Formats: sequence, C-alpha cells, structure tokens
Amino acid sequence: MAAALATLVFCAPGYPGGSGDAQPLLDQFAAAAVTASGWPAGSLAAVYDPSEQGGLAKLKQTDAVLAFVPYPFFVEHAAELRLTPLAQADVTDIGPQQRWTLVAKSGRVTDPKSMAGYTILSVAGYAPDFVRHSALPDWPLPPDVKIEAVGQILSALRRAAVGEPVAVLLDQTQAAALPSLPFAGELKTLAQSPDLPVALIAVIDGRVPADRAKLLQAGLLKLSHASGGADSLAPLRLRGFVPPKLPSSTAGQ
Repeated sequence: MAAALATLVFCAPGYPGGSGDAQPLLDQFAAAAVTASGWPAGSLAAVYDPSEQGGLAKLKQTDAVLAFVPYPFFVEHAAELRLTPLAQADVTDIGPQQRWTLVAKSGRVTDPKSMAGYTILSVAGYAPDFVRHSALPDWPLPPDVKIEAVGQILSALRRAAVGEPVAVLLDQTQAAALPSLPFAGELKTLAQSPDLPVALIAVIDGRVPADRAKLLQAGLLKLSHASGGADSLAPLRLRGFVPPKLPSSTAGQ
C-alpha cells in the first residue's frame, strides 16, 4: 500500500453530479481519510462515476481497492465484487439509515397483487434485487412488475398521480418532500422499507490487507473529530461514519 497508489471509487447511480465538479472534494476526503488512518500520505486516490456501468468498470480495475456506494448498489453487486463493509455513512439530514417509501395513485392499488402489469420507477431502479427484497420485503411484487431507473422523480410522481400504471419508490429525502407537491393528495403510500443503510464504504475483493483495513476503519469512525475531517465531510453531505449495521439478509455479503 505504501508503494502503490490505491483508489477509492465513489459511485452513486441515480443522483446528480459530475466527476469534474466532484474531484476536488473527493481529493480532500481521500487526504483526510489517509491522515486520520495513519496510511502513508498520498497513498489513496479517489474517483467518481455517476453511472452503474461506469462505476462497475472502475471498481473492477486492479487499482480499485475501496468502494463508496449507496446501499442499493451494494445489494446488487456485493457478491460480484466481493464487497466487505468497512464503515457506514452518516449522511447530513438523514443519518446512517433511511426508509424507502412506495407510492402510487390513490385508490388504484389495494394490495401487491393489484400491481400486476405495473412499473416501479426509482433512483434505485438499477437494483431490482434491492427493490424487491430489501425495500419491499413485506410487499411481494407480482412477477410481471417492471423495475426501472429514473433520474427525474418529479416526472415519475406526476405520471403516477394522473393514473398511469406506475408506482414510485422514494428515498427518505424524496418522501419527506412529497407533501409539498400540489398533487400529493393524489398519491397514497403503499409500503415502507425497514431501516436500511444509506451508503457504505467497502473493501473490494480483499484488496486491502486486514491490518490496513482496520486502520482505515478506525480513521473513518473518528474522521468527523479529526483535524480537517469535518471540512472534508461537509461538502459531501456527510456527518461522519459509524460501524456497518446491515440487515441480516445482506450481513454475510
């Protein structure tokens, strides 16, 4: 690790952001994490990709040793990438965990079976396993329900409100903003997930030796109180990190 530059890959499908705009913030975060962890100065680089496929390509490169990803991405790709959770993000205005909410046109959906032929739209739509099994464990979807990724949640909600056969799965921030919409009264909450992690930093395929990983984990957990740590976290909408707390269905991944 001291001799070779390792890379932390940030990947956040469904959320806006450009790699060029983010790079200075990622560089600042990587430097602060290295300092707090006692890793050699300059030993960790950071890159960002806003797309699932672009992120996967970066994560599969041999220099990529760490992934910082939303929980839906983790559920979808943890087995493929052999991701081992190291720390859980404590996100500003959300916390380390959140609940996802499924909404549809009021009066149109009475139970899961009545969603036959529907499409679920969500920023997490790229992760169908997450949608079916993590976000909606008590709302068993009919097999013909389609799950699609969308970036424009407002447009998706409008489609649902006018009666199109779509439901929308909202993250906690989106659900909190729902009552402010003029057509909110046309929508009904169908189901809500249990508390789930928002995002995780994970080791990729054992590429960080155990002793280094422990140092980094300890550094991340204290980063908010370390010199310069809070300044590196705030622009990324982070308050800090906590130990991973995964649902039992993914704890072994």
